[in-house]
Amino acid sequence: MLAAGTPEDTICAIATSAGEGGIGIVRISGPNAVDIGSRVVRLRSKQSLQTLASHTLHLADILFAPVPSIGSRPAPETRHSTEQIIDEGLVVYMKAPRSFTAEDVIEIHCHGSWLVLQRVCEACVAAGARLAQAGEFTKRAFLNGRLDLSQAEAVLDTIRAKSELGLKLAQRQLRGELAQQVHRLRTRLVGLLAHLEAGIDFAAEDITFVGREEMILSLQETLAHVRQMLATAETGRILRDGVRVVIIGEPNVGKSSLLNSLLRESRAIVTDIPGTTRDIIEESVVWFGLQVTLVDTAGLRDTTDFVELEGIRRSKEAQNQADIVLYVLDGAQLAKIGVENVRLPSLVHEHLCVVNKIDLIKAAAIQPLFDALRAHTKWEVLPISAQTGEGLNALKQAIRAQFVKTSLEPDDGVIVTHVRHRMALERAEASLQESLASIERGIEPEFVAVDLRGAADALGEIVGAITSDEVLDRIFSEFCIGK
Repeated sequence: MLAAGTPEDTICAIATSAGEGGIGIVRISGPNAVDIGSRVVRLRSKQSLQTLASHTLHLADILFAPVPSIGSRPAPETRHSTEQIIDEGLVVYMKAPRSFTAEDVIEIHCHGSWLVLQRVCEACVAAGARLAQAGEFTKRAFLNGRLDLSQAEAVLDTIRAKSELGLKLAQRQLRGELAQQVHRLRTRLVGLLAHLEAGIDFAAEDITFVGREEMILSLQETLAHVRQMLATAETGRILRDGVRVVIIGEPNVGKSSLLNSLLRESRAIVTDIPGTTRDIIEESVVWFGLQVTLVDTAGLRDTTDFVELEGIRRSKEAQNQADIVLYVLDGAQLAKIGVENVRLPSLVHEHLCVVNKIDLIKAAAIQPLFDALRAHTKWEVLPISAQTGEGLNALKQAIRAQFVKTSLEPDDGVIVTHVRHRMALERAEASLQESLASIERGIEPEFVAVDLRGAADALGEIVGAITSDEVLDRIFSEFCIGK
């Protein structure tokens, strides 16, 4: 047996999530997958696994059959007497390279009891497999050229997707849209670098392999593509992780009522007593395919109450972590005191002004009030009633519109979703800018080549063409065991 943790090991793991289920799957992958599978399953057809057609399901008994010690050859009747039938199920043999890992893979489909699955896994280990590490199946798919690194990350995004838009974006990345764009840009840079270095090598012969103007134009086009991709990073983050919406305002303007109405459940306590909400209350929901985390906060006012002061401090802290802030006003109170007496706070983040309790305002007074308020602020002003539900759908649409600008179809262009990708693109952008500046200043081509190589390497990091073991370990450690 090879040392634990080597790529030459045959690995196994439970591939389905914990808990009860109708079906559970144990996956075996590696050079000895068929031999190990043959010790664990006995086909009802009496065939051997080696003779099966790839990607076909077969009924089998699943066994725990300890491997005999070296030098011992038990008689068949003795061997069968030591076998323990764990379950019955289906087995499929996926021959390399037509499998997820591009290795020989055996999958055992049994009943979804966690105890049964553990026993099957124990049988695989007893037969010579090693338990897989977190993300090791996907890591092998990457190392064997089945996926590039951006596609491997999209596998995890698919598993973790909590909204329709997040899933749709993950599937686009998994199909290789980002990788294809990055490969195109990197191939262009490597081609320019090759011409530039060839010109350096033959400088004495006065041979030019690529013209100055041609190189500048090509670098400018590449830089424009990189910047276009970078411009999508914030939208990509929102679509992948969801949007954080923080509700703020003075006491008794209806913040908790708004939270409850948007969630359609009584999540926060609502009373007429100012300062009822003293802590952060948050809950997630999906609107129009986008995951939204709503955060209710303590009312903002001057107070000497220690607990309420702590709640206000946490409210201000929550604002700093928000993607968008909803500042709630009491419409009934606003109609009494006048718009000119309203002081709106200075907020750093995107924000919407939400005027609540419009059901308490006379119909004839609503439009003049909102015309005056819109003239008083540059914020988008939205009338709502948390009590009746009026305006809530428009509020949801307005929040979504702040972040989702595209339909997420392939012709919308590549969308960057990971911080790692954004940082690599930023390094590529800086190197390309330096390359252009060096060419325009007439600096020696050797220095231009260094920056070109830096830009190509930065792009290569996105797809894993150039990646350290440390980065790989960090990425795949986020996966669950079995994937």
